[in-house]
Amino acid sequence: MRDFPAFDELTIQFAHPAYRFSDIFLARDTGIKSFQTFSKEDTAARLGEADVMVLSGFWQNDFLEKATKLKYIHTISAGYNYIDLEAVKSHSVILCNASGVNSNAVSEHAFGLLLTLTRKIHLARDNQARRGWRGMVGDRSKREEELPGKTMLIIGLGNIGSRTARLARAFGMKTIGLKRNTKGFEDLVDEIHPTSSLLEQLPRADVVVLTCPLTDETFRLIDAPALNVMKPGAFLINVARGGCVDQAALVSALKNNHLAGAGLDTFEEEPLPEDSPLWDIENAVLTSHTGGETRQYEDNIVDQLIENLHRLSRGNSALINRIV
Repeated sequence: MRDFPAFDELTIQFAHPAYRFSDIFLARDTGIKSFQTFSKEDTAARLGEADVMVLSGFWQNDFLEKATKLKYIHTISAGYNYIDLEAVKSHSVILCNASGVNSNAVSEHAFGLLLTLTRKIHLARDNQARRGWRGMVGDRSKREEELPGKTMLIIGLGNIGSRTARLARAFGMKTIGLKRNTKGFEDLVDEIHPTSSLLEQLPRADVVVLTCPLTDETFRLIDAPALNVMKPGAFLINVARGGCVDQAALVSALKNNHLAGAGLDTFEEEPLPEDSPLWDIENAVLTSHTGGETRQYEDNIVDQLIENLHRLSRGNSALINRIV
C-alpha cells in the first residue's frame, strides 16, 4: 500500500452523473478536500488531483496509469468485475466495494417485484390506466397467488441474499440457498446447497431469486436448460446482474408460459433497447436497475468511506469490503 496521507492532505474525487456524493460528504465536515465530476470526460480530466476515487460506471482501467496520486478506489456498487484487479494490485492501490450498502433496498425490491407478480399489481395498474374494473375470476389458475408454504430458491447468500431469505421466512416461505461455500449459512435458510447443484434444486422452487455477483461462473447461469427444469408456473426474480440470465431463453420461457412471470431489475444491455421483446411481455415486470436507489444510498456509501478512511489513518488495513 502506498503511504496514506493525513486527512488534511487528502483529496477525494467523487464521480457520478446523478448522485451528489460530494454534497453529502461535505455536510459531514471531515476536513477532507473533495470534489465531484459528473461526466466521463471531466472525470478523466481531473484524475491527477485525487488520492481517493469514489465511483463505478465512469471507471476505466487506464486510469491507473494516469492517476499518479491514486491510493484508494471505493466503488459505489457491490459489483467490481469491470476493474482489472491485477492492475490495481500492481499499482499498490486499495480497492473496496460497496457490498451491504443496498442490502435493505435490493432485498425489498426483490420482494416488490415478486409481490407485483403474485398479486398481479402490474395488471391492476394497466387496468387503472384504461379505467377498467376487473371483475371476479372464476378460473382459479388465473387468480392471484399467496406466498406462505411456497419454496424460494436464493442463488447467492451475500448481504442481499441473506436479507431476502429473512424476508421470505417472514412471509412463511421455505427457503433454499445456493452458495459455492455452504458453511456458516445453515441457520439462515432451511436448506443450503452448493451452486453446482443448481439443476437439481431448480425443479423444487416456486420462486427463484438471483442475488449473486456476475462472475465467469454465474454468467448466464440461468440459461435454456436451467429454465427448462424450473417448475412450470414458477417465478424468476433477477436483482443480480443481467448477464446472469440468458435473456433470449427467458423471453422464450415467458412467451410459452412455462414461467408464470419474471421480475427483472437488470439486463444484458442497459438501458434496455427499445426493440427488446421484454417490453411487450405481459408476465414480465421490468424496473430500470433501480433496486438499490433510495434516499439513504449516498449516506450509506459515505458512511463506509469515512469509516475506512479513519481506519487507514490509524494504520489499520482491515477495511470494510476490502477486495485488494
